[in-house]
Amino acid sequence: MKTYNIIGVMTGNSMDAIDLVLTRFEGKKIKDICSFSKPFLPDMQKKTADLRSKVFQKTKAEILHMPEFKAVHDNYVKSIADAIDEMCRLYHIQKKNVDAIGFHGKTLDHNPPSKALKEGTTAYTLQIGSGQMLADMTDIKVVYDFRSDFILKGFEGAPLVGPHNAHIAITEGDGIYYNGGNTSNFALIKNGETLLSSDAGPFNEYIDAFVRLNTQDSCDFNGKYGLQGKLDTSLLNALFEICRLFYEAKLPKSGDPQYYHQNDVLKLVNRSEINFEDAVHTLEYFAAYIAFEALSLIDEKFDLPQNILLFGGGWKNPVVKASFEALLKGKGYVLPQHQKNFETLINRFKTKPKIKYCTFGEMMEARLMADMAYFKLLDKPWPLPEVKTIVAGKIAEPEKPESKHIFYNDMLSAAAKIG
Repeated sequence: MKTYNIIGVMTGNSMDAIDLVLTRFEGKKIKDICSFSKPFLPDMQKKTADLRSKVFQKTKAEILHMPEFKAVHDNYVKSIADAIDEMCRLYHIQKKNVDAIGFHGKTLDHNPPSKALKEGTTAYTLQIGSGQMLADMTDIKVVYDFRSDFILKGFEGAPLVGPHNAHIAITEGDGIYYNGGNTSNFALIKNGETLLSSDAGPFNEYIDAFVRLNTQDSCDFNGKYGLQGKLDTSLLNALFEICRLFYEAKLPKSGDPQYYHQNDVLKLVNRSEINFEDAVHTLEYFAAYIAFEALSLIDEKFDLPQNILLFGGGWKNPVVKASFEALLKGKGYVLPQHQKNFETLINRFKTKPKIKYCTFGEMMEARLMADMAYFKLLDKPWPLPEVKTIVAGKIAEPEKPESKHIFYNDMLSAAAKIG
């Protein structure tokens, strides 16, 4: 059986770092060889965030004519290529032994079918990052643009991690795999199969933005501020109401920072009369609250497992984790409109839920990209619960262009409306 060595790349919505992992695949065996993380410079974060706000609901032609687009795009791809080169040097990796790079790209806009149907718009997804450019810069084959095929077939296109959770369940076991990143999402895994996979809502999104706005810190590291504060229940209710239609929408669903109304949330919190520490604590409780509320929407046809496996940096925040645990025990504060649903959820667990960190949790999203690239190289469908027939992604082979100024026509990976 052939062994594949694949580098997975993830930058994520928070744009805090480039996360890389070199993973070896042999049949169903998955083993990480090494990993590497390189922080993004604040200037790159800001320019990418500014571009994201400008391209919202724009067409591909309009985006390509924006004067700042090519500079941001090229810098983004070059940063990833440089990070890959750095990891290879650090761990003495010979590129000829790397079969491919799995590249997610940076999401600029995402309008999944669940949202498009309600608004009477066309579903689409839009990501920045030329797979061909990355292949040429690294001299390694690149597999990229995993979402578009799913969107074109009428499915959400995110989250994609559920099948990967099922693959590592061989060693981790069945359960609810819960990711706490910029956005929270979970997958229900039973007998090594993904039964349900869905986004829940913003997780680090509001916390990080509020802390960055009011301090020199990039996040509330180790609960530095949140542990000093207390919950403001009025603010909690107001936070929920801002995106209530999304939070209460049926599963599965796909979220995106563009419609979590971050600016409205920051204005609301800054206008409130509560002190800074209480505001941070409430935002952290809200992250846990939304994650728990999403579980209450799981269809009753599914049995809820005992194990809840956490992964993603957001769960390292002690306020968030303790708040989630309290809600699971029926001890956390619950808004009046959710009390019945939350009690029903707790009673659905046949045995007391057990929370643990997933040992494969580090670099999970980067490894997901490697896993999806592996399936593409094998020409195997990526088995999402909604559709199990799509072989997702495109492949770019290194072409060694003579001119470094070549224009790459795959700078935007997209589907449906954007084209």
